Amino acid sequence: MAPRSRLSQTQAAWLLLAPFLATYALFLVYPFCRGIWISLHDWNLLAVAFNPDAKEFVGLRNYERVMWGKNITWSLFNAPLLQGLGLLALVLSALLHRLGRLSRLNAIVFGVVSLLLVFFPGFYPDEGGRWYDRRFWPTVANTLVFVAFTVPGVTISALLLAAALNRETRAMGILRTLFFLSQVLSVTVVTLIWQIMFSPRQGLIANITKTFGGTPINWLTDQQFAMAAIVIATIWWSIGIAMILFLAGLQDISKDIYEAAALDNARGWKAFWYITLPNLTRTISVVVILQIILHFQVFGQSHLMTQGGPNDSTQVLVRYIYQTGFRDSELGRASAMAVFLFLIMGSFSIIQFIIGRERD
Repeated sequence: MAPRSRLSQTQAAWLLLAPFLATYALFLVYPFCRGIWISLHDWNLLAVAFNPDAKEFVGLRNYERVMWGKNITWSLFNAPLLQGLGLLALVLSALLHRLGRLSRLNAIVFGVVSLLLVFFPGFYPDEGGRWYDRRFWPTVANTLVFVAFTVPGVTISALLLAAALNRETRAMGILRTLFFLSQVLSVTVVTLIWQIMFSPRQGLIANITKTFGGTPINWLTDQQFAMAAIVIATIWWSIGIAMILFLAGLQDISKDIYEAAALDNARGWKAFWYITLPNLTRTISVVVILQIILHFQVFGQSHLMTQGGPNDSTQVLVRYIYQTGFRDSELGRASAMAVFLFLIMGSFSIIQFIIGRERD
């Protein structure tokens, strides 16, 4: 009787991976490709629902309608602050590379980002011109501002909190649980809590302000403070999982390193700066990438706390995509914006990955 043939390691690996790959392709790859296909069509959601042929191939016209306009020109002085920061960052990256403080690869990455910061804000409608979609670029700017505050806020707060709670005591275990509890709440509960907190009448922040003789702020209806309110609520909500990741990274650092450093009088902040941070490089990269991907997809906080207002000051890209696709039934244009969002998230993730890999 001939012995049964055994599966090779490669065949066994593919066999075990097959369920995951099938699920991944069905629920992620196919919808992504389908979204790109829809973005190339004039696709009215209601019309196509009743008549599958009620769609027209328009190529890149949806992208043009979203991102471009009539009589658009470019100037180096259209957005002096942003473009000035871009030029300063470009010069600074070249100088740091020349001084040996920045590797060639990182200098190129920072240089490209700086050039984009100089290039894109320079476009504006000339006399008699207009953007085809006047709300798109301000919405993108709102989303970038939100990410620019929440990602560093969550990362730094979670890192400091993890360092403070990195002790094996019962009290520390209880505190870790308390700080992580916010992570398990739904976005609806989180927004309800913070709507009460920010209330100018009975909110905790308003009561503290009155106690010290100040005037309460209408956080959610004031254009200057509405985005700050969403950022604060999001940092409070998102800090738990980042703290757990940092705790895992901290506990992976050998105590022998700290003991050896203590002999050289490296304690406290010196040990944190020269030992803890370098050994947490990969963890920091993972946390930052996860936070970037997560917060570029912000929807619930803006939708439930401020409804995108006041005056679109808290309108974010995912909420605008949702309104365009399901309220206005313009699925083709909404898909074009979704592809744009994917490219932004992918670009930031690649940049962070390159920087983290170069540090390693």
